[in-house]
Amino acid sequence: MTNIKTIVALSKSTDAFIAIKEIHQQINHPDIDFVLFYCSSVYNLDQLEEAMTQCFQDMPIVGCTTAGEITNDGFEQESIVAIGFSTKYFSISAKAIESMGNFDMIDAQTTINELTEKCRSKALAPIQGNTFLLTLLDGLSSKEEQFLQTLNSATADIPHFGGSAADDINLANTHVFFQNKFYSHAAIVIMVNTKCSFEVFNCNHIKQPLDKLVVTSADIENRTVYELNAMPAALEYAKLLNLDVKDLTHEIFSLNPLAVKVGGRYFIRSIQKVNTKDNSLRFYCAIDVGIVLTAVEMDDIFLSLTNRLEDISERLGKPELVLSCDCFLRRLEIEQKSLYKQAQCLYKKYKVAGFNTYGEHIDGIHLNQTFAGVFISENKHGETDD
Repeated sequence: MTNIKTIVALSKSTDAFIAIKEIHQQINHPDIDFVLFYCSSVYNLDQLEEAMTQCFQDMPIVGCTTAGEITNDGFEQESIVAIGFSTKYFSISAKAIESMGNFDMIDAQTTINELTEKCRSKALAPIQGNTFLLTLLDGLSSKEEQFLQTLNSATADIPHFGGSAADDINLANTHVFFQNKFYSHAAIVIMVNTKCSFEVFNCNHIKQPLDKLVVTSADIENRTVYELNAMPAALEYAKLLNLDVKDLTHEIFSLNPLAVKVGGRYFIRSIQKVNTKDNSLRFYCAIDVGIVLTAVEMDDIFLSLTNRLEDISERLGKPELVLSCDCFLRRLEIEQKSLYKQAQCLYKKYKVAGFNTYGEHIDGIHLNQTFAGVFISENKHGETDD
């Protein structure tokens, strides 16, 4: 058998048992000892649980539902993508947090300690400088900020990224998967210790700020804005775009995002939906009364990502895998602008695989309309292509 680091597998069958059998056949290798997967919500999740139990048995496998899957060949829908990691290059441990709302600082420290000890027991590489964290969270929990901030209090200098589970834009139920079971209102924390060089990164494509809107009335707990500039929120947003409220869709939200300015940088706070009864707006990220939401002009969606990937590859060498958590609103923009070919070329060149999310995570911060990921190099830590 060839010496492998990772294997990316894909099944387009919507039959859970056939799909998992196909994934298992592609990923079956004596060196693979951990599997990460992302699946469409069209699958019967009970059947997926049963199929995974049958095929993978004692193999650690974690994952979540999505708003689209990403492979080296571009975007997929109604599919399953899985990534297998070689025991020769990766020591991976994972833990499920079944209640995100009850996760406190003691839980955070205990979680990091447990994951660290499991990774360290394999003696693959020193934890410091050779380790990153990946989080998968229930994307409709409204607890992401609280959870990520709490977890970040215990991570020390370990870089961290992740994505919020989705459900193909149905906004009904999102799930994470751990030890042969799907969970709602839960989180999976994954620690990856590796011999390979890597870099955790994120980027968006904000070009410049435009008009400003002040949140004057809101339900913070439910991320719902009732008023912008003392006017019904949806009406004020629609007025800004010269549209009627009935024309506000996911596609409009993706092309006309709102952002908050933090530390001199703009971070997008994406709109989830219009509540037609009161013309309020529900958001995917935390909002508060008094914050300023800025309409922003967007740049070429691939420019910042391409520049970032080029820069990292120049320093770390050719990619083995770029594991991605990419907002589904970015995907909608690519679809509306018919940019599939550009996406496919970029993802193939840099071996991108992952999923479209309801929110992205970077070092304890919850974001929207952002590409968050880790560039894993073909080279071992300290090596270059020279």
